[in-house]
Amino acid sequence: MTDSAHPPPIKDFEGPALEAVIETMFLAAFADGDFGDEERAEFMKSVESLTSRSLSGETLDHLVARITKDVAAQGREARLATVKARLPDLGARKAALALAIQLTAADGIIRTSERELILEAAEALDVERDAAADLVAKYAPK
Repeated sequence: MTDSAHPPPIKDFEGPALEAVIETMFLAAFADGDFGDEERAEFMKSVESLTSRSLSGETLDHLVARITKDVAAQGREARLATVKARLPDLGARKAALALAIQLTAADGIIRTSERELILEAAEALDVERDAAADLVAKYAPK
């Protein structure tokens, strides 16, 4: 069982499902259209930590480069649809959304662009608005 201080673990996710969770987190980090050095470092640190460093270094760099290219080519809405397809389980989609929320809240606030991404992601992943609001309340800073 997770608590409010920690997001759900993703170490048990594998292959396409793990990549889908990471892509959801990337979309959250990129919600404002900027993925600067500080955000990138925090994102990479989060993914390494959440995967017990099974994804790190060059492997993670390549994955992020591919996700960046896919988002640029297809757009956020299309990428969220592929995330949903790779995460058929509602619990897994909620876990991905919770991790995205925690990442957006890492700097202490959730900006308007980040809130919009959270709502868009919740809708695309078929997570009810109330459930998404509960996740924001649980994982956002108090």
